[in-house]
Amino acid sequence: MARFNYGGQALIEGVLMRGRDAIAVAVRHPDGDVVWEAERLSESPVHRRRVANWPFVRGLVVLYETLVVGTKWLTRSAAISAAGEGVELGGGVVALTLTISLAFGIGLFFVLPLFLSQAAAVAAPSVGNLGKNLLEGLIRLVVFVGYLLLISRSAEIRRVFQYHGAEHMSIHALEHGDPLTLAKVRQYPTAHQRCGTEFLLVVVIVSILAFSLLVGQSLVVAVIARLALIPVIVAVSYEVLRWGARHRSNSIVRWIYMPGMWLQAITTRQPDDSMIEVAIVSLEEALRADGEAIPEGSIYPARRTMAEAQAETRRTREASEREASLDMAGVPRLAEDPDEAPPAGVAGIEAGEQRSRAIGSADEEPLT
Repeated sequence: MARFNYGGQALIEGVLMRGRDAIAVAVRHPDGDVVWEAERLSESPVHRRRVANWPFVRGLVVLYETLVVGTKWLTRSAAISAAGEGVELGGGVVALTLTISLAFGIGLFFVLPLFLSQAAAVAAPSVGNLGKNLLEGLIRLVVFVGYLLLISRSAEIRRVFQYHGAEHMSIHALEHGDPLTLAKVRQYPTAHQRCGTEFLLVVVIVSILAFSLLVGQSLVVAVIARLALIPVIVAVSYEVLRWGARHRSNSIVRWIYMPGMWLQAITTRQPDDSMIEVAIVSLEEALRADGEAIPEGSIYPARRTMAEAQAETRRTREASEREASLDMAGVPRLAEDPDEAPPAGVAGIEAGEQRSRAIGSADEEPLT
């Protein structure tokens, strides 16, 4: 069993797994195969520093790496699943995307509830400072849950939530010492005690307590102070989440944290077998990158590196362009056999699943 608590993130038709020293990404290619790539965390400017493992600092480090690395791979996975070829993003593009995302999140979940609670206080002058703080916290919670419910109505987001469930289920199997097989992974729930959804709920609750220190301040001071307290809230919330995950066997602790598990009923869904295969590939490659042993008896779904997939995509595109140029020039070509055409879309996924099963699902030969 791995000695490190692995975590992950759902992508567009894929899963990112974060290990001790590396991250691994697996995405379902349009031709049905699983493509993957690993990336060393030592390249991060903060990960290799000793201070990165200090309490109340490690939460900020994990958040930074999740935002930067996660944003890059979320965008790249969308490009791969749509066109079969990832797009290398420059630092400026990632920075701009992060800035817009952070501005939206802070505005929606921190600033908007403050303005709404202030407006409610004007309409009801009898509400005191404590009442305004509690009202702001309630509004923040409603906005957060409402936002999750709203985006979950999208078919694309529902697929992301299915990959989110596959990520959690495969990590459960690893943590319980089970082989990474479809049957074993399916035994576990889609919710996990270290989920980012639960972390965000803890952030909301901790923010209510932190912002209670700012009661009676002017609107300008309240906004500035809230922005300044966000890193503190994140750092404290991460430690609270870690503590809760370690003591989840205690019935009282389990009930205290139960709302976070309930909330994951929105952000995780039951995945299909092809999604679990993608999660298994991502987790196995993260384990290999960390030098950890893959659990004995695990399956080995068919996979290609992203570099190989991109090279093949370019060759296919260049061949198509040559054929198109011949057509434009009026040069006759032999008719192609439609049975030899590469699979695409749903048919491609089914073909990829068949290739995976031929190597290793359900009854396939386990790794040694």
